[in-house]
Amino acid sequence: QVQLVESGGGLVQAGESLRLSCAGSGRAFNGDAMGWFRQAPGKEREFVAAIGWDGGRAYADSVKGRFTISRDNAKNTLYLQMNTLKPEDTAVYYCAAGSWAAVIRARGAYWGQGTQVTVSS
Repeated sequence: QVQLVESGGGLVQAGESLRLSCAGSGRAFNGDAMGWFRQAPGKEREFVAAIGWDGGRAYADSVKGRFTISRDNAKNTLYLQMNTLKPEDTAVYYCAAGSWAAVIRARGAYWGQGTQVTVSS
């Protein structure tokens, strides 16, 4: 069974940091693009960041300079380092895997169940 499992969410104050992890199992993801998305209450799911199999990266404008996406293929794990968090970063964060085009368009073949990030002001 192929799974992506996110962890690392929590409640922090504005300006603090969190690191999210997304552990893959059931297959290797080293040949896939992987990405992070988030969904706040009452809003649509939005793209946060993506990383290709070759290490190429893309970020949403709202997180550039604050968030860093990375991957450890040996551990089959994706990360999202989030610094200088803001209240507007509050959302459920999901990871996804698939082709680059699919991941960027939130149509990844595989999705995790999400982890809650709450940033208080």
